[in-house]
Amino acid sequence: MLQIDYANCLTVRVGDQGLRDAFLAPASDASRDAERAAHALANAAGSGMQRWRNLVRDPMRSEHIEQVRALASEIQGRFDNMLVLGIGGSALGAIALQTALNPPTWNLLPNSARQGPRLFVLDNVDPERVSATLDWIERHGGGLARTLVNVVSKSGETAETAAQFLLVRDRLIKTLGRERPSEHIVATTDPAKGTMRNLCEREGYTTLPVPDGVGGRFSVLSPVGLFPAAMCRIDIEGLLAGAAAMDERCRSPALSTNPAALLATLLITLARDNGKATHVMMPYCDALLSLADWWRQLWAESLGKQVDRKGQELFAGFTPVKALGATDQHSQMQLYREGPNDKVFCLLEVAAFREDVTIPTGASVETLSYLEGASLGSLLNAEKRATEYALVESQRPNLTIRLPRIDAHTVGQFLWLWQMATAFAGEMLDVDAYNQPAVETGKKATFGLMGRAGCEVHRDEVEAALTPTRFVV
Repeated sequence: MLQIDYANCLTVRVGDQGLRDAFLAPASDASRDAERAAHALANAAGSGMQRWRNLVRDPMRSEHIEQVRALASEIQGRFDNMLVLGIGGSALGAIALQTALNPPTWNLLPNSARQGPRLFVLDNVDPERVSATLDWIERHGGGLARTLVNVVSKSGETAETAAQFLLVRDRLIKTLGRERPSEHIVATTDPAKGTMRNLCEREGYTTLPVPDGVGGRFSVLSPVGLFPAAMCRIDIEGLLAGAAAMDERCRSPALSTNPAALLATLLITLARDNGKATHVMMPYCDALLSLADWWRQLWAESLGKQVDRKGQELFAGFTPVKALGATDQHSQMQLYREGPNDKVFCLLEVAAFREDVTIPTGASVETLSYLEGASLGSLLNAEKRATEYALVESQRPNLTIRLPRIDAHTVGQFLWLWQMATAFAGEMLDVDAYNQPAVETGKKATFGLMGRAGCEVHRDEVEAALTPTRFVV
């Protein structure tokens, strides 16, 4: 199981920048708050926008495994490339799973070594990247005739994903003819309604469900993330088993035995009482870096709220930042140790790497002899330990999440830990962790600027607010 070492968040290590041991005692206010939150979450589990908590429980868990496995088995071997179209929670989970659980050279391997398609995730509408990706597939990847397109959109009306889909669909029609694109398209979408659902029924596209009550940033362990993972030979049963094991731990009402409640309590209290509202996630393993990207959306979009659930202003939330150890020791650590003391650091450590490399002996360079015979893994973990020490020396609170190894089970645990920590934080802050009203303003403005019928008022509002412009040359 994952372990959380939070000693470096306590006063015994970082002085008055940390929390007192008694803060987490069974009779403390923090423990009572955690217990109240645990009971509230237990009562709401599986209802409303908390239906994502059913993803690791039967029957939903078994249904999704069966649906995903059946489809992946049916089409496996027919495609050399898989192109995922999505944005935000519709893409970050797939990227994180692929980065964590498959080799970084996956797309470079021959088909016989991969036994699954190359994976390309278009999570933006940058024209250069979209064009370059599609051109590479056409010239070097066997073309769209050897490509599976997985469009991920609950409604089908997200502007970025819709634009990508219209572009790729048009190319498929021009390449294969009007009747054949349905053989190359799988839509992960609302099971009953919406623009994408209507299009799928009209065109005959294969579909997988985005379950009701499962928002994008909580969807990685639904078919949204599981289907690309299964196509790329990732152990989806292991992911869900790891998440289910973490779910059991996160049901405890006791702060001392509930890792999600503990994380939420530490981070909220250090922000509220000690001014640590910037949270830095720093994995000491390249494979975990995209998990930090996934976490940034989860933590920022869920908890950054202007009002509480009673409608009273509070401007809640934290600023999530990602860094990479040891790379960012050489680019960020100067700021982290001597800049504003407004951060908590979450370091990710891997106890045993899947592969390690031994540094050779016999170099006959005296000043480098200390490295000879050591492994790169031991060096990286020494760097992590040294960073802990340096942060403590500067009285900067930090904690470590330790993975015994990186596999589907531990990654499933990690994902569920942070989803549950987010749910606990929402309860403790008394905010709706499942809406994103501030995001809607930008969406509506985009519709207006792009000329969507009925959205002219939003275009006019943008023009009025941003005109005149000023230029400095």
